[in-house]
Amino acid sequence: MKKKSIQLVSHGQFEDSFIDTIAEDIAREFNAEIKTEECHADLNAFYAPSRRQYDANKLIRFLEEQSETKALKIICLCQVDLFIPILTYIFGQAVYKGKTAIASIYRLKNEPYGMKSDDDLVLDRFRKVVIHELGHTFGLVHCQVPSCVMRSSTYVEDLDQKKIHLCKHCRNHMETLFE
Repeated sequence: MKKKSIQLVSHGQFEDSFIDTIAEDIAREFNAEIKTEECHADLNAFYAPSRRQYDANKLIRFLEEQSETKALKIICLCQVDLFIPILTYIFGQAVYKGKTAIASIYRLKNEPYGMKSDDDLVLDRFRKVVIHELGHTFGLVHCQVPSCVMRSSTYVEDLDQKKIHLCKHCRNHMETLFE
C-alpha cells in the first residue's frame, strides 16, 4: 500500500526542532510521509477587528483554494488567535473528512493563564491539537475515551489530560479506512 502524504505548512516563526517533532508525531500516528513548507501569506483578510481574532473557517477555505499539493491532507500551523462564530476561541479546526486543517499555538501557552512559561508543555499540547485536527480530516469524531487524543478539548486542562495517541477504537477505525 502506498504511504499517505501529509503537508505540514507552518505560518509564523517556529523553531525547526519544534516542526520536526510535530512532523515525527504525525508520521507515526498516521503512518504517513510528511512534507513541510513555510507559508508567508498575509492573514489580515481573516482578521475580525470586532473580536480581535482570526476566522478559522475563512482561513481553512483559503488554504483549500490555494493548495496545489497532491498530499492527501494539509495542516497549517499558526500562532494567531482563532475563532469560529459559535465559539469564543478554538485551538484548531478541520474539514471533517476533508483535506484541510489548522492548528494554533496561541492559546496553548501558560502565560495568559497566569502560570509560568513551560515550552515542553506547550509542545505537548500543540502535538495533541495537530493530531486531533488531522483525525477529523480522516473522518474521526470526538471520542469518549478520556485519554484518547480525539476526545474534545475546550480548555488547555482538557488537553493536558489526554495522551498524544489515538485509542484502540479510533486506531481501528483509521485502519478500516485504508484497507
